[in-house]
Amino acid sequence: QGPLWRALFGREADKLEQANDDDRTFYVIEREPLVNTFVSVPRENSSLNCAAFAAGLLEAVLGAAGFPARVSAHWHKGTTLMIKFDEAVIARDKSLEGR
Repeated sequence: QGPLWRALFGREADKLEQANDDDRTFYVIEREPLVNTFVSVPRENSSLNCAAFAAGLLEAVLGAAGFPARVSAHWHKGTTLMIKFDEAVIARDKSLEGR
């Protein structure tokens, strides 16, 4: 939400939330993503969310940093990127909590 978003898009994401019912799922919320600002989507493709590009970037950065996850873009509160971390990431995090 912070430093990476500023480096990529010039500002922080609007919000970062964790799902209430799943410790593997997080949401990055962007009301008006930069990548959607300058793209005109034809009516027949109105469900297309160009922020899927940002989802791919985020998935690549997380994977390269050792936090494998699936990231997808959805229309909700503007655009929401849903991050679902691999179970191994959560298990590693829980094992480090006791240190």
